[in-house]
Amino acid sequence: MVNTLQKNNIDTDPAACEVTFVDQERVEAVRAAFKPETVFSAMADIFKALSDPTRVKILYSLSLTELCVCDLSNLLGKSVSTVSHQLRVLRNLKLVKFRKAGKIVYYSLDDDHIHTLFREGLEHAQE
Repeated sequence: MVNTLQKNNIDTDPAACEVTFVDQERVEAVRAAFKPETVFSAMADIFKALSDPTRVKILYSLSLTELCVCDLSNLLGKSVSTVSHQLRVLRNLKLVKFRKAGKIVYYSLDDDHIHTLFREGLEHAQE
C-alpha cells in the first residue's frame, strides 16, 4: 500500500484535511467499482432534469396520480406547449411514461425507481 503524506498549509477550511494523504488501496477499490462513463452521464442528465422547478412540480404531481397535459397545464398555470415540452424532456430520460385513453394521453412516473428517487429527494429537501 502506497500512501502519500504532505503538510498542507494553504487550506484554512476547518472541514478540509490538514495533510494530503492518499489511501491508494481505498482509491483503487473505488476505481474498480466505477460504472461506465455513460452511466454517470445519464445520472447527471437526470439530476439536471430535476434542477428545474417546473419539472419537479410535474414529477410531484405525477407521484400523486396520473394526469394529462391539460390537467398539468391548469394545475401549474403554464401553457400546454410548455408542459408538453417539459414532459418530452422527462419522457426522454425515462422519468415519465404515458398511456392513451381514447383521445386523452395520461402521464405517470415511469416506475418504482422514480417514485423512490423522488420520494427520497422530497424527504431530504423537507429536513
